[in-house]
Amino acid sequence: MSETSAFITPDKFHDECAVVGVYGHKEAANLAYLGLYALQHRGQESSGIVSNDGEQFHWEKGMGLVADVFTRDRLKRLSGRSAIGHNRYSTAGSSELKNAQPLVVNFAFGNLALAHNGNLINAQMLRNELEAYGAIFQSSSDSEVIIHLIAQSKESLLLDRIFDALNQVRGAFSITLLTDTGLIAARDPWGFRPLCLGRIKDAWVVASETCAFDLIGAETIRDIEPGELILLDDKDLHTYHPFPKVKPAMCIFEHIYFARPDSKIYGNNVYAARKALGRQLAKESHVPADIVIAVPDSGMPAALGYAEGAHIPFEQGLIRNHYVGRTFIEPEQRIRHFGVKVKLNAVPEILEGKRVVVVDDSIVRGTTSRKIVKMLRHAGAKEVHMRISSPPVISPCFYGIDTPTKKELIGSTHSIEEIRKYITADSLAYLSLEGLLAAAPGNGERYCNACFTENYPIPFTKAEELQLGLFDRP
Repeated sequence: MSETSAFITPDKFHDECAVVGVYGHKEAANLAYLGLYALQHRGQESSGIVSNDGEQFHWEKGMGLVADVFTRDRLKRLSGRSAIGHNRYSTAGSSELKNAQPLVVNFAFGNLALAHNGNLINAQMLRNELEAYGAIFQSSSDSEVIIHLIAQSKESLLLDRIFDALNQVRGAFSITLLTDTGLIAARDPWGFRPLCLGRIKDAWVVASETCAFDLIGAETIRDIEPGELILLDDKDLHTYHPFPKVKPAMCIFEHIYFARPDSKIYGNNVYAARKALGRQLAKESHVPADIVIAVPDSGMPAALGYAEGAHIPFEQGLIRNHYVGRTFIEPEQRIRHFGVKVKLNAVPEILEGKRVVVVDDSIVRGTTSRKIVKMLRHAGAKEVHMRISSPPVISPCFYGIDTPTKKELIGSTHSIEEIRKYITADSLAYLSLEGLLAAAPGNGERYCNACFTENYPIPFTKAEELQLGLFDRP
């Protein structure tokens, strides 16, 4: 058995990263820790917090989950009234401690720490230029490019240096920056990745999702706007718009899969958005069936919406083991569907003799869907109809989601009928792009849908296409 075959999510997009920031609270690091705890779903490889006590920075970071990295003793060392934190899943740069964030430096303008969610499409070219002028990189993360651009800027004020640096990078960034005198949060002009602003008593907080605010008892104020940079200091909140204005392109996969259902993303509740996608899916691809089930947990709201729209009972035909890490050991005796059963188990008493609609949020490579269909049949399902609450994924993401290459995406190389045959379902239907955009909250034109259309909001230069391996693009 290969090492990767028993990962708990072998056939899903990997989450991006999480950022948090706290300014003006005596327990800043503790609040940052709790915020990261609530955002664990966005990154599970490493976690880190940097605090500022007014005289110096303190930092702790390590590989693993938030609760494993931060012991009580480590949190005690993070004194100060301001802090930023980061959970990481590596979309650029390898999975090792040197790439754990926040990144911390001391340079001519004092101390600086950065936490970044997103991907920069011109990071490698900028890195090559910076190294040619003598820059020495300590990590392989694209986020470090921003630090070096700030350090090498010719501007005389730190804030202007940050404006200068962020205007040179192309791609997705929702970032927090901790300085000696304040905390900065910024979102790229397209607004690819979410970032929101909250308040707890007299302190300010920022986070990737509002579920972090709920845990610490903070009030959600608003989203940080695409292209907005805010500065929090002792004088209050200052807001700037230092980037050229472009058409927003917020990641629609936040509503489909990534964000926690109890969060508000782009101003709208995620659970309600996913139910709406399920109702639209039922409208487009109804099939006679006895029960609707979900691939838990991310498929649950869409399945409930489908059941509601199709007037078919919802049942929990698949049960998830929530306490799974990674297993690299398979028993010597072959166990049917072992790779999926580590995480999911079918309930024969619910499925036996039934025509089943099973709802999931996406199909990436198709291997897990195939195993699930076979597991349901083995549990006694009479028919298995797969329904997907998003269109076929045909293109990789370059804005902060770790997706396979185009040739590994089954939706880019196979027709829907070919995918149906591969996963062995009785029928297969995806939500149409038109249905997705109609059911998604707000104006459908505000979303990035490049993974479904290959229409990337930021046009690639020839050099970027070469760097990113887009040789098959016209």
